[in-house]
Amino acid sequence: MPRVPALASLTAAFVALSACAESGPVAQGDFAPSYQGIQTVLLQDDMVSFRVALQGGRGNDDVEAYGRCAAAQYALIRGFGFARHVRTTVAQAGDTWRGDAVYLISAALPPGLRTIDAEVTVRDCGSLGIPTI
Repeated sequence: MPRVPALASLTAAFVALSACAESGPVAQGDFAPSYQGIQTVLLQDDMVSFRVALQGGRGNDDVEAYGRCAAAQYALIRGFGFARHVRTTVAQAGDTWRGDAVYLISAALPPGLRTIDAEVTVRDCGSLGIPTI
């Protein structure tokens, strides 16, 4: 009978975890933002600002993803394969989220921790339904 208390503890832990999962964030399938467009501003030859706006966002991560998708497509259009994130500023007014994401684009993988492979990122954005330029 020593296994019964262990089984009871395991069952209680499972029930507790199930309760946490039910109160977690909204599933991706329930998320339907309205992407309001991308404005591209060339700051230097290899530095670009992407101003994005969306309605129905869940927070900063959604705005940053939209900016990342724009940067990846822009890099490909310009014949580059990579981009490095410099910064993203986010503001919210009502249901509208706005972001200003700055990226350095390059042909070779740039140094830094926040780099993206443009081709892979554009493909991922498409599968997530996030528009690019």
